[in-house]
Amino acid sequence: MTALQILGLTAGTITSITFLPQVIHIWKTKSAKDLSMNMLLLLILGVSMWLTYGILVADAAIIYTNSMVLAMSLIMLVFKLKFK
Repeated sequence: MTALQILGLTAGTITSITFLPQVIHIWKTKSAKDLSMNMLLLLILGVSMWLTYGILVADAAIIYTNSMVLAMSLIMLVFKLKFK
């Protein structure tokens, strides 16, 4: 693994972790009323497109990062729908 790949994966990890506190907060409080549905849907669309791009260009850092963000975004969407 090259230093550039390590940089990309490290940056992806940090970026992905930023969503974790929000997911945990929603889960603990059982409330997602302050989350914007439009923001979530746009985020899921954009991240899905980035993931597709990463797969097409075979870039592990882009695939890894956007897979993690997509997973957390989908969890937040489920919570948004469940905890109305």
